[in-house]
Amino acid sequence: MSDIKKVVLAYSGGLDTSAIIPWLKENYDCEVVAFVADVGQGEEELEGIEEKALASGASQCFVADLKDEMVADYIYPSLKTGAMYEGKYLLGTSMARPIIAKAQVECALEVGADALCHGCTGKGNDQVRFESAFAALAPQLKVIAPWREWDLRSREALLDYLAEREIPTTASLEKIYSRDANAWHISTEGGVLEDTWNAPNELCWVWTVDPEQAPDQSETISLTVEKGEVVAVNGEAMTPYQALTYLNEKGSRHGVGRIDIVENRLVGMKSRGCYETPGGTIMMEALRAVEQLVLDKDSFEFREELGLKASHLIYDGRWFTPLCQSIISAADSLAQMVSGEVVVKLYKGQATVVQKRSLNSLYSEEFATFGEDDVYDHSHAEGFIRLYSLSSRIRAMNNQKQK
Repeated sequence: MSDIKKVVLAYSGGLDTSAIIPWLKENYDCEVVAFVADVGQGEEELEGIEEKALASGASQCFVADLKDEMVADYIYPSLKTGAMYEGKYLLGTSMARPIIAKAQVECALEVGADALCHGCTGKGNDQVRFESAFAALAPQLKVIAPWREWDLRSREALLDYLAEREIPTTASLEKIYSRDANAWHISTEGGVLEDTWNAPNELCWVWTVDPEQAPDQSETISLTVEKGEVVAVNGEAMTPYQALTYLNEKGSRHGVGRIDIVENRLVGMKSRGCYETPGGTIMMEALRAVEQLVLDKDSFEFREELGLKASHLIYDGRWFTPLCQSIISAADSLAQMVSGEVVVKLYKGQATVVQKRSLNSLYSEEFATFGEDDVYDHSHAEGFIRLYSLSSRIRAMNNQKQK
């Protein structure tokens, strides 16, 4: 262990990482640099975090503002693929991990560290996501995962550990739920959710109002989409991060974006969580609506395949792989024609597209009308159907000959 002189820790300011700093110094006799990623988790979580890290024993604390980059370079590309894990989860935690890991590696290389450290438990997906990114970006750096090494197995033990060393902490035994927040979403796990027969209570939801308590008057929002990206809301040009935060506020007010799921973790167990992704839900609905107008049948089917594959790659922590980047590139290529305007109605937990148009639309009222038209000859369908069903016709004829 003596070959490790300096470690960069992914620091959140919570109980786990506060205990990790002195634990690293005691068990590895090394300097600990705290790295904090601002991915939009909120000012409350970041307030005083540098002071907390230094008070815990860190020699330095770096806070990196990653909000704009995360939305523009990780969330927007993922949206183009249509990635949605197991049909419902918009990958809020998963999409934040690669940029945090990348920035942590950059910090480690800049300060000349020998190792990287994270506070992920041995039961979760995040340990895989972080360490897979580390392996892809800086395989020469060693990785320390305290939860796989130490004997501190409870919240009480961690609090006692800090108290014995007279290290201040704002954590307490009262914490019931485990939460993870960023600009894209907030997740809630634990507490009553550990029993799948328990319905979520009001403490399981943080951002969004109860749909039943949402305004009785619906609200419509116009989104402008260019090449698969939301570039303006209600006619006002916005950066990806600005658009997301604006839509988060609007969606939360109407109770949009709540899901309660039991998902398959990468490590083999199932877990239950309540996820809130208000702005992301609105964006996803808008992009898919423009796709309906613009993409032909085969292209749409291919995009759906890309989304399914991308959802597993992102969830499993394989962002920095050739396959994942190839899928993202393919989705970006398809999105070059995905431009248009969409109007979304927000009402009682629902985000419903009510209007959509695009200069690239393949929809033609002249062809689709049920009324009389001069552009489509119904008799042409007979020849198409005979050719389309030719293999079935030949197979049936062969079967009849063999009887």
